[in-house]
Amino acid sequence: MTTVKESVEVDVPLHTAYNQWTQFEEFPNFMEGVEEVRQVDDRHNHWTTKIGGVRREFDTEIVDQLPDERITWRTVGGDTQQKGMVRFQPVDEVHTRVELVMDVEPSGAAEKAADLTGTIDRRVKGDMRRFKEYIEHRGGETGAWRGRIRPGD
Repeated sequence: MTTVKESVEVDVPLHTAYNQWTQFEEFPNFMEGVEEVRQVDDRHNHWTTKIGGVRREFDTEIVDQLPDERITWRTVGGDTQQKGMVRFQPVDEVHTRVELVMDVEPSGAAEKAADLTGTIDRRVKGDMRRFKEYIEHRGGETGAWRGRIRPGD
């Protein structure tokens, strides 16, 4: 399993950065290779990705979500194995640090090659940079979900 870490400082308040990240269906606007994210319910999302010519569909489950602090998820079903957490930390009243940590288990020859060449790491870094550009350009979130999900709920 490969661990990828990246953080960015965004020029928006904490609640704005967090609120935007809860809008999973907007992820294709800044995540490379993500074709669609469909929110099934408060906990589950269905993803369609195409990376290196390989299309994958998988589901994720949010296992812990605390507004303005963190969102933790894992894949469920499918042949894609990953888990991760995104944290939000105030820098000051108008700046927020967004930190993403993901554990990814490459499956298939294309994903294993991408892992060995550092492509996965570069993609995540690019996604975080594009999130920064996306939210700063908008100046506000496209929506918000402020519910609390606890492990084991």
